[in-house]
Order: sequence, then structure tokens, then C-alpha cells
Amino acid sequence: MDILSYLKQHGIYSDSLVDWVQHHSKTKTYPKGQVLFAEGDSPQRVYFIESGLLRMFYEKDGKEITHGFFAEDSVLMSVESIFYQQSSAYGCDTLEPTTVTSFNFRDFTELSNKLPEVSHLEKLILYGVIKKLADTNYFLKFHSAKERYERMIAEYPNILLRAPLGHVASYLGITQQTLSVIRGQIA
Repeated sequence: MDILSYLKQHGIYSDSLVDWVQHHSKTKTYPKGQVLFAEGDSPQRVYFIESGLLRMFYEKDGKEITHGFFAEDSVLMSVESIFYQQSSAYGCDTLEPTTVTSFNFRDFTELSNKLPEVSHLEKLILYGVIKKLADTNYFLKFHSAKERYERMIAEYPNILLRAPLGHVASYLGITQQTLSVIRGQIA
């Protein structure tokens, strides 16, 4: 879904907002394997995923650890960069051809001071990002590997067809062997 359809679906739609989106956002399609931003970058943009799949990851001791997946109709941003002017602790890459519409967060904040519907959208985006982080943190810390797997499948029903199993296992905090055992138990 494109960003204007998404806004309309959420009841956040006005001529002023449509005009702003058309003049301040950039829509781009990235090939599979493209880095959107790297660990250490300071991206100031908010990304709306129109199609495709992104992975947020960090590197620890030479290994990439998958922090999260972002599919269609989700929003991605570097909280550290936007709110704390720090470089991002994470990198983000595409796991399949992906189309995103992005805009500068500061420009968006300025607009939210002028248009009430944009202020509502800003809150919707921020609350969504915070909720996703909190939910993921809770499930990864307090649930069994099987429960984490089931939650992931509920959230991303076709993730096993779209992402390498190594990334999926990393996201769940388990080995690929454990992932295979869990998949076998559930099948």
C-alpha cells in the first residue's frame, strides 16, 4: 500500500498533507541485499515500507544479529539518530526488492506543529515504534523459543518464505538447529 492510501485508511488525510507528502517525501525501490543505512550512520528519515521486507540488525563479535523485521505498511526509523543525535546502533538492509517512501523527521515535526492531523500521525508513528520495541523485548526475554516462534509467525505469516532461516533464528535468539526442531514440532 502506498503512503497516501495508508494515511487515508487511518483517517489522516487532507489536501495540505497530500501536498506536503508529494513535495517532501521520496519513494525509492531498492534491490534485495541493499543497505538502507549502516550501523554508525545517523539517518534522519522515517521510512514507510510500501512493499518488500527489511531487516534491522547489529554486529557483535563479527556476527550479524537480527533485531527485527519490517514488512509492508510498517514504519522504520533510527530512534537514536532522530531523538538523541547519536549514530545508529543498527544497520538496515533489504531481504527482497523493497519500495519505501521516506521523509525527513524534522520537516515532518515542523508540519505537525501546523496541521493537527499530522500531529496525530506523528503520535501514531511514535507509539507504533515504541510498542513494537516493547513487545519484541518482552517476548524475547520472557517466552520460550517455541512461543517466540509462534508469535513471529502470527506477526509475519510468510517470514520463512521471505527471510533466510539464519536471520530468523538470530531474531528468535536460537540456533538454526533449534529452529528446525521447533518447526518440526509444530508441523
